Amino acid sequence: MTPIPYRVRSRRADRAESVTLTLEPAEGLCPTFEPGQFTMIYAPGVGEIPISISGRGRFGGYVQTIRAAGAVSRALCRIEAGDLVGVRGPYGTPFDMGASAGMDVIVAAGGLGLAPLRPVIRELAAHPGRYGRLTLLVGARTPSGVLYPRELARWARHFDIRVTVDRPDDKWQGPVGLITHLVDQIAIGPRRTYAYVCGPEIMMRATADALVRRGVPAGRIALSLERNMKCGLGHCGHCQLGPLFTCVDGPVVTYDHAAPLLEVPQL
Repeated sequence: MTPIPYRVRSRRADRAESVTLTLEPAEGLCPTFEPGQFTMIYAPGVGEIPISISGRGRFGGYVQTIRAAGAVSRALCRIEAGDLVGVRGPYGTPFDMGASAGMDVIVAAGGLGLAPLRPVIRELAAHPGRYGRLTLLVGARTPSGVLYPRELARWARHFDIRVTVDRPDDKWQGPVGLITHLVDQIAIGPRRTYAYVCGPEIMMRATADALVRRGVPAGRIALSLERNMKCGLGHCGHCQLGPLFTCVDGPVVTYDHAAPLLEVPQL
């Protein structure tokens, strides 16, 4: 599938060593998306990578947060407003927002994992009456690595928000350590709790296991698995995880399906 030209409407350098771009089609309308889906973004002359959609722009288009980690992501982080990129998608299975209706909801994000969860959080905050108690747990390496600080302050009107870091600075006054410590500290009614989790794979496994130990059923813990995606169409096989191709069978998978696969070292 050929990438469609998208223009960078705006570029914001975040304090979290990342860049947030708003992308709009050079022509025509932007396809709709659901929380948890991703696009393949092509940096001209460099290559393409999967990037989760973290929101819709004020005038349409996709808001996407990128952290410089490889050649393509570094190229995308250097792009300026007005430049063109190629976009394919949206692809992938979304987070099921209906599954958590009427329940207490825990959102757990590690590092850049807050970006794919941003649409989930915004949906929960927009309709708090549809849900029970809302809790947001955020883990980051450093205080400057916490994404969306201004939005976190706004979300605090609806969420019990707890943020922990691995390496605090002199000004940090919050918790220090793993996000699983936060799971152990919060009140959980396991029979009425649903969780959305995204972050590094080791963080997701540890968080999901901590929730299961607290009594939350694995089938009510949704993870976002992004493994070596190349085509986004399930054709190339790079993202295969056992019987799953995470670009089409995921990235969102409930933990009852994901846990047995993540326990196999070769997968």
